[in-house]
Amino acid sequence: MAHGEHKYHITVEWTGNRGTGTTGYRAYGRDHTIRAGDKPAIPGSSDPAFLGDARRWNPEDLLVASASACHKLWYLHLCSDAGIAVLAYVDEAEGTMTDSPAGGRFSEIVLRPHVTIRAGDDADQAAHLHHVAHEKCYVANSVNFPIRCEPVIVQAAAA
Repeated sequence: MAHGEHKYHITVEWTGNRGTGTTGYRAYGRDHTIRAGDKPAIPGSSDPAFLGDARRWNPEDLLVASASACHKLWYLHLCSDAGIAVLAYVDEAEGTMTDSPAGGRFSEIVLRPHVTIRAGDDADQAAHLHHVAHEKCYVANSVNFPIRCEPVIVQAAAA
């Protein structure tokens, strides 16, 4: 694994000018496009509660997705190192944000990964590795609110 400083270059381009710019709160769209190099563009907006387009990704969606994906990637790595074969992994993650006149903030993210491991692999160790993944997750280590993990581990049927 590469250690040291890593930089991530992202371009966010606002595409919501409806012809009059930001002349009024309802006069402009919240749409934007997120780009990073040659990767597929991500269509973004704000949450519909803030006049955004529900069909596009909003920053809050992306934060929850980042926490979930980071945890998953660490978890798969740790399972691989431990000789546990993960056959399927689906996380139904949920973030809670509280909005107020002074500004909003996330109060928590709950990860709910449903993990299928190979028949005969150590389910207790597979569950424990979620704690280790959480300790190593770059996103979880970077936020100022709790990220909880409520995993479910099942074993595949013996062949």
